Amino acid sequence: QVQQSCNSSSASAEEPSEESRDCEMVKMTKSKTFQAYLPSCHRTYSCIHCRAHLANHDELISKSFQGSQGRAYLFNSVVNVGCGPAEERVLLTGLHAVADIYCENCKTTLGWKYEHAFESSQKYKEGKFIIELAHMIKDNGWE
Repeated sequence: QVQQSCNSSSASAEEPSEESRDCEMVKMTKSKTFQAYLPSCHRTYSCIHCRAHLANHDELISKSFQGSQGRAYLFNSVVNVGCGPAEERVLLTGLHAVADIYCENCKTTLGWKYEHAFESSQKYKEGKFIIELAHMIKDNGWE
């Protein structure tokens, strides 16, 4: 069994100024804020339950994946996502070590991260994220 936790990628952000940090602290006491906000000029995917940003459209690798609750998308990197412990599972494409991922804001399970693929043809999935369509919504600039 593989024991590894994931560090979800987050949008690179500059260190906030002291003034903006104070602002964030005030916001935090009134309502929870997201860890990372993706640029509003890009098409993004958000959590359908709480609207926390999850991924930039540019990070989408494939739309042809199957989750436990229907269709799912494969992403290169995600934000505002936490990881559970890795465990071995037999998926449609064989044995993988995966860790469930959840929204850091509302704690809803969204999909999983591929920690390790045991078959060489599946190695491209390692370090990538599956988010089920049932848990995300398109935001910003979709027509």
